[in-house]
Amino acid sequence: MAEEFSEEVVEQSQSQSNPGADVEMAEGNEAESSVARNGGDLPFAEGGDIEPRTQFISYLTSPVVTLLVGNGETETILTAHQALLTQSPFFADACAAFTDDGSPRQVELPSEELDAVGCFLEYLYTGDYFPRKLPGQRILEQDPSLPAVDETGEQLLKHARVYTIAEKFGMDKLKNLASSKIHCVNSTAKGEITYARYIYKYTSKDDTTVRAPVANFWATRSHTLRAEAEEEFRALCLEFPQFGYDVLTRVLDEKLKRERNEKLHPGPASGRKRPRHSNV
Repeated sequence: MAEEFSEEVVEQSQSQSNPGADVEMAEGNEAESSVARNGGDLPFAEGGDIEPRTQFISYLTSPVVTLLVGNGETETILTAHQALLTQSPFFADACAAFTDDGSPRQVELPSEELDAVGCFLEYLYTGDYFPRKLPGQRILEQDPSLPAVDETGEQLLKHARVYTIAEKFGMDKLKNLASSKIHCVNSTAKGEITYARYIYKYTSKDDTTVRAPVANFWATRSHTLRAEAEEEFRALCLEFPQFGYDVLTRVLDEKLKRERNEKLHPGPASGRKRPRHSNV
């Protein structure tokens, strides 16, 4: 395809540079058959027709779905347009069961956090959720209602909950976005422990996207941060042995790595030889 295209470009450029040159015209029957083969249109590059862009108004004119978030006294009613919701495989399956007989279009989410569902809907409508990342920086928009340093872990938990709900709803791009925002939060040792407990409770053992950074964080900083939250750190290790194992594995791996480097690149001898004294 590339060679054929370049030859055509050369021929076109030659004809443009020499407008007086003779131009070969296709025979009548050949030209007609060429037009017929192309449906009367000019030929386009290989790849087929380009699908038309979906207009945003088409999402807003789709049926409205009711979401029941939480249960009991904490139950909250939210609504969203079906065409947006069905971008999620979870909601696509739920909406496939709806009928046009006038029965309510309703999805129950009794175990989900209201704020996480709200962030999910905000992402569907805008492509992001608050707080947004500042362009070109590893910083989030400042929320005046929250402290600059996350001492309790609530700011970390906000994005962790969005991550787990995106996992449930099958929204990989939202998962990646939430994961990137987690690394933008400035928190304390106790806040990090609160976050680590949530991650090891609500994510799978094979989910290294969020588990590996947690274990790495504590493996490299446990000797300094543990003093700030010794009891909490010990309780977390007892509650989730996998957390303690992951941290210990990384500590031992790092120690082994240092020992290998020392063998390959030994440093200068630290001890001095005692001077010899001659009796001469």
